[in-house]
Amino acid sequence: MISTDHLRHVDAEPARIARKRYRAGGVEPTSGVAPGFTQANMIVLPRDWAFDFLLYAQRNPKACPVLDVSDPGSHATMLARGADLRTDLPLYRIWRDGKLSEETADATAAWAEHPDLVSFLIGCSFTFETPMAEAGIEIRHITDKSNVPMYLTNKPCRPAGRLHGNMVVSMRPIAASRVADAATISGRFPAVHGAPVHVGAPEEIGIRDLSKPEFGDAVRIEPGEVPVFWACGVTPQAAVMASGVPFAITHAPGHMFITDIPDSAYHA
Repeated sequence: MISTDHLRHVDAEPARIARKRYRAGGVEPTSGVAPGFTQANMIVLPRDWAFDFLLYAQRNPKACPVLDVSDPGSHATMLARGADLRTDLPLYRIWRDGKLSEETADATAAWAEHPDLVSFLIGCSFTFETPMAEAGIEIRHITDKSNVPMYLTNKPCRPAGRLHGNMVVSMRPIAASRVADAATISGRFPAVHGAPVHVGAPEEIGIRDLSKPEFGDAVRIEPGEVPVFWACGVTPQAAVMASGVPFAITHAPGHMFITDIPDSAYHA
């Protein structure tokens, strides 16, 4: 985690404008929104489950790199002053007994069901998309204005308490000549998933059909491109499903919390 010192000398107006838009009801995938500012996945759990998840994240840091944890009952975060985690993401998912109950643009009513909710903000691979694009590496889902494709793999995470499940990965098609560059650039951001976990051969990690992601949208893969896979912050949602968690609130895949923290703060 980082200190709030990074908030003192940064003009985070683009991030604030985006959050204001979502608080007013705007819904959109956030890849490419407010470039240069760190985005975060979110999972919110009753206090009774918070320690299990904190341990799960500690044991699986590649998939679940924690950026901030709230106090029980709080809907604020040090990563964005004045933000409200109940309203400032474009789309939320409400989970009951491990099943998706609803999607909503405002989680205030669901949040009120439990007075002791603990929020976890988790690093997102969208953070290193800006430096990749600046290096001339195309980010296909941004080009095509779609959501990033995400897949449930056969790679088990290390269990913790009552939580277990497999890793989810995001995929970006990368020209074969630029795969090493993409790995190097993303590897400089270990707090937001870092370098890829797999390159090519999707069947080796249990992905049968790239045209049918479990989350997000399929993207075209051009000749000469290789599918490159990064650990994904939707992994906690896979754990919610696999473990039958009684209640949880998460971001909808691809619809992140945009922080006031510059991407450079997480550059190793």
